[in-house]
Amino acid sequence: MSVQYVVIERSNPGNPEAPRKFYAQAKASGELTLKKLSKEIAEGSTTVSDTDVLAVLNDLTKVLKRHLDNGEIVRFGDFGSFQVAVGSSGAESEDKFNASLIRSPKVVFRPGSDIREMLNNLKYVKTTR
Repeated sequence: MSVQYVVIERSNPGNPEAPRKFYAQAKASGELTLKKLSKEIAEGSTTVSDTDVLAVLNDLTKVLKRHLDNGEIVRFGDFGSFQVAVGSSGAESEDKFNASLIRSPKVVFRPGSDIREMLNNLKYVKTTR
C-alpha cells in the first residue's frame, strides 16, 4: 500500500517575511464510513452480523467520549490510545492564570505498536491535486 501526497507551497507562520517553501501534504484516496467498517468486520467473522458490529462501534464511540470527558486516557491495546489535550494563552504568573485562557482542545491519538509498524513501512506516491 502507498500513501498519496501533493506538494503545497506555504509561508512560515512564525516569519511571514521568510521565503515560501514547498511541503508534502497527504492526500486521502477515499473514505471508510462506520457502516462500511462494520460490514467489513462482520465479513471476516462467521458469528456476528454487520448490525451487531455497528451497534458495538456506536457504543464504543459513546464510551470513548464519556471517558475522555472525564479526563482519562483510553487505551486500545496495540491499536493505540486517545487523550484530550489543550493549549492555552500564557499568563504572567500562576496566580493570574484561569481556565478562560485555555483554548484549542483536541483529541490526541497515539498509535500503538501495530499502527507504528504500519507507519514505519509506508511507501509514498506523488500525485496531482
